[in-house]
Amino acid sequence: MQMSARSRPDFAALLSFWMLAGFLVILWIAGGASRADVSGQVVTRFFAWLLLIAYVVLSPRFDWRRVLPVAIFVGLAILVTAIQLIPLPPAIWTSLPGRSLFVQAAEIAGQPQPWRPISISPSATVNALGSLIVPVTVLVLAANLNREQHRRIAGFLLILVVAGCLLGLLKFSGARFDNPFINESLDMVSGNFANRNHFALFIAIGCLLAPVWGFRGKKVVRWKAIAAVAVLPFFALLILATGSRMGLLVGAIGIAAGFLVMHRAVLRELRALPRSVAIGLVAGAVVAFVALVALSVTLDRAVSITRAIDLNASEDLRRRALPVVLDMIGRYFPIGSGLGAFDPVYRITEPDRLLKYTYFNHAHDDWIELVLDGGIVVALLLAGAVLWWIAAGIRAWKRPETDKFLPRTAFAMILLIMLASIVDYPARTPMMMAILTLAGIWLGNASPERSQQGIALPA
Repeated sequence: MQMSARSRPDFAALLSFWMLAGFLVILWIAGGASRADVSGQVVTRFFAWLLLIAYVVLSPRFDWRRVLPVAIFVGLAILVTAIQLIPLPPAIWTSLPGRSLFVQAAEIAGQPQPWRPISISPSATVNALGSLIVPVTVLVLAANLNREQHRRIAGFLLILVVAGCLLGLLKFSGARFDNPFINESLDMVSGNFANRNHFALFIAIGCLLAPVWGFRGKKVVRWKAIAAVAVLPFFALLILATGSRMGLLVGAIGIAAGFLVMHRAVLRELRALPRSVAIGLVAGAVVAFVALVALSVTLDRAVSITRAIDLNASEDLRRRALPVVLDMIGRYFPIGSGLGAFDPVYRITEPDRLLKYTYFNHAHDDWIELVLDGGIVVALLLAGAVLWWIAAGIRAWKRPETDKFLPRTAFAMILLIMLASIVDYPARTPMMMAILTLAGIWLGNASPERSQQGIALPA
């Protein structure tokens, strides 16, 4: 009697793989914005719930041991966010730091103090809680993948970066493309993201993944290696076109980290060539790369470099608002103002000298904003996550030569996201949430080798 599809040993892995690949496509299309009011949030969360429920119904297996470290951090994030929504009695709530303005308002209005949650803006915190369905879905779907499937997901992620770059190139060439799912600026090169900094980070992750994809394996496929090196100037030029200053840094680190992860394979390929040919190839590649960047600057296409040179600290709202944000942390510490509540909380404190026609919706330093929102509990959670990243990174770089590239790549991916979060908030977009979750799983080396059935995507 022939076994049904559901009774096959690898059915859960195959189902997880295709669901995760499909979910990444959905996130590529609709998950490039962080604002709560964009339609992309509805789309990504709907499909996240749909895939999660479908997976539970079709394949109830969930090997949580493979994703335990990331599952702990995601679970704690959900718990902390949910606790901030629990109504507290007036006697407790009025004693929390930073609530005196609301107490005075109720007294002036002659109204009794109601039960209130920790979050000053509960609706914003509900949105923050709802956004966590994305990492939960990625976590569940990735838990049952075997090692080769994780590698293929990394390769598929590189394909999505290339697709985003092609979309960005269309915008750079003057094509008018308005993504209805995100709040993009049509005059900026932002690809499938609403924010050019987030798009530049996405490309930087591609800069990291390209050498890893091109040079992995005991025997390097020559065309893949050539394609991986050839695509890097394309990525770099597009980062320059985005106008993202942080993109310059994370892009350079991404390229360097990609070759560092695969340095043995790269050196092995170069040693297989005659010495003069190898030196000529490296020198030619470097000269061509520098020449392309110089040409981009000369033609006034390197917007990132132009913005970095022209930066005036007194005119940069983010720098001018930093003292105000730091003061806000002290005002609401150690409890916090509520996750996701920065916008209304900042407007309470915003000085007249910083008022503009545009609004300051984030601190543009996610580390600071998270501490403001979540207080000491979130600060400790962030510290724990960083310590785990360091410890897991040390283990990854001490691993034997076999199968170490994916944890090392994940270590560098998380580094890029952490650096970009110093000046922006990329991890608040569903796409970056998913990438960060995957990187955490890969860094934790959560998938021991298992047998697999054929997968059609390129490795």
